[in-house]
Amino acid sequence: MENFSFVNPVKIIFGKDTIQSLSKEIPAGSKVLITYGGGSIKRNGVYDQVVKALADFEWNEFSGIEANPHYETCMKAVQLIKEKNINYVLAVGGGSVIDATKFIVAAACFDGDDPWDILSKQATIKDALPFGTVLTISATGSEMNGGAVITKAETHDKLSFGSSKTYPKFSILDPEVTYSLPMKQVSNGVVDAFVHVVEQYVTYPVNAMIQDKFAEAILVTLITEGPKALETPENYDIRANLMWASTWALNGWIGCGVPEDWATHGIGHELTALYGLDHAQTLAIVLPGVLTVLKEQKAEKIIQFGEMVFGIYNNMSKEERINETINAVVNFFEEMQVKTRLSDYGLGQEAVNAVSNRIKERGWKLGEKENITADTVRQILTLRL
Repeated sequence: MENFSFVNPVKIIFGKDTIQSLSKEIPAGSKVLITYGGGSIKRNGVYDQVVKALADFEWNEFSGIEANPHYETCMKAVQLIKEKNINYVLAVGGGSVIDATKFIVAAACFDGDDPWDILSKQATIKDALPFGTVLTISATGSEMNGGAVITKAETHDKLSFGSSKTYPKFSILDPEVTYSLPMKQVSNGVVDAFVHVVEQYVTYPVNAMIQDKFAEAILVTLITEGPKALETPENYDIRANLMWASTWALNGWIGCGVPEDWATHGIGHELTALYGLDHAQTLAIVLPGVLTVLKEQKAEKIIQFGEMVFGIYNNMSKEERINETINAVVNFFEEMQVKTRLSDYGLGQEAVNAVSNRIKERGWKLGEKENITADTVRQILTLRL
């Protein structure tokens, strides 16, 4: 196991009817800005619960945060914060709203000329406004980490940042609020969480047994409960397991002391930025290609993955076990109703060329060994046509 330092300061408040505890978590006298997306929280009753909990606070709201949050939209929220002298932000939504809020609270305190530098130049975040979250979608784990991904619509750039200053102070996780989600969002959320784990788990072994076992437990939970959620969307136990698994998939713990990949995300972000595909759709396209092209490098962990998660054992050759494991991943994504090829979304060779060219322009070398070049990306995506 490699050396590591681990701190996660986020307070988790989990369970039924927990939104009412908001008033105890936000400091008295705070001027609060509620951030949210397209308005589904008003249809499912979450908005009313939040407003009731904030009865003793002065608050404003900012809506319209996109599924892949735009820098331009975030900067409008920053302007509102300054106009209203907001000193606390409450993100109510899924990963996109929470990611946007992380950027908003950092940009509101940024002392440089252009807040986009936080992403494009990884400028140091010296301070950020405090914020909490009310999670409405199980997917990204953004409710318990300090990272975020933001898109600049003007240039079609989708970039990430992370800071110790952008951890939520608290996150409220009530599985019941996920009952009304469209099945597409449920499917996307499960795939997203699944790939988060794989990015930290299917690399190369460093004898980090605890992290591996946690990762395997999360993956088994997702493949067990994910399809059930599509069949019985109002089963509390299933939703609770998925919500907690998604949080643990990216709260930093399973990444302690182990090599991490993140090539699937890096490539997928370009597909989203250029073509508007859902984040999870891009992951479902790219991951099987990454595992196939890098299967010699990742062989030991793919075999472990197959055995411990999918039950693929020693009754076949090493090559067969690797291939069966990759097929099992594809089949799981398809079972979750997320298609796995570029052509499923009307994309062809032009997308392969565009994404690989962008990787080349950026000079990126991706993966746990930083050996995935633009040519490798072309090979990966060509396999997924």
